[in-house]
Amino acid sequence: MGKVRITQTRSDIKRPETQQRTLRALGLGKPHKSVEVELTPQIAGMITKVNHLITVQEL
Repeated sequence: MGKVRITQTRSDIKRPETQQRTLRALGLGKPHKSVEVELTPQIAGMITKVNHLITVQEL
């Protein structure tokens, strides 16, 4: 699996608690914050759940 850079583009205010927890689990929490993570099936599932709040770049 490769690495991806995940950047939060939208705020999690007024979002369901599960989406807020997913962002925290990815290491995000504030807009424009980025993290680089290994793309595993678990991370891919989290990306799918909050794809409207983030952007993803393959590295």
